[in-house]
Amino acid sequence: QVQLVESGGGSVQPGGSLRLSCAASGSIFSINAMGWYRQAPGKQRELVAAFTSGGNTNYADSVKGRFTISKDADNAKLTVYLRMNSLQPEDTAVYYCRAQKGNRGDYWGQGTQVTVSS
Repeated sequence: QVQLVESGGGSVQPGGSLRLSCAASGSIFSINAMGWYRQAPGKQRELVAAFTSGGNTNYADSVKGRFTISKDADNAKLTVYLRMNSLQPEDTAVYYCRAQKGNRGDYWGQGTQVTVSS
């Protein structure tokens, strides 16, 4: 099993910045993809940014140039960050961390709210 704990959400004004963190623990050795998704009210959950199983990074077009995904890993813990700059009201959503082990597991965090409003 993999446990994902997210932190860093909050409320900011347009143009502001936030950094989200997702700490993975437990059986992390075979995680091969990990990233961030978001879901706004009345909308489907969508990819924001992720490290893929092929070793690349994917970004949603709407966040390219504003958001940056990064990670920090050791033998016991894997943490993925999402630095969000130039936030806009349309970035308001619940942000979820996701970790995948190919077809052997798909794990989600509890979500963290990001609200961008003046």
